[in-house]
Amino acid sequence: MIQGIESIVLFSENPQALGAFYSQKVGLKRTMEMEVGEKGEKGFAFEMKGCSLYIMHHSKVSGKNKESERIMFNLETDNIEEEVKKLDKAGVKKVQDTYHMENYGHIATFEDVDGNYFQLVQVRAS
Repeated sequence: MIQGIESIVLFSENPQALGAFYSQKVGLKRTMEMEVGEKGEKGFAFEMKGCSLYIMHHSKVSGKNKESERIMFNLETDNIEEEVKKLDKAGVKKVQDTYHMENYGHIATFEDVDGNYFQLVQVRAS
């Protein structure tokens, strides 16, 4: 039986740059650096509530994501206004300003250095 999402993996031609983006610009806490594969490529882990984000090298991935809208992941916050200001100040490309989704909460969409979209979300209190 499937129980949930354990992790999200972002493959990159340059995992060092992508990992630095998520730790330095977005503010995620990097919890592990690892060696991946036969050539000693680097990988990085960011542990969050309920799920981990892994960034790793992949030999078949090159350049920026050409279909950024295909899949997005949400990073939950308890103060979306503060986090959006922080990302704006850090120069992170904003794709969609904060908007409200009925019966869910508030969402703002951003783009990382590889062209992947991610969203900040503040879900409504139950």
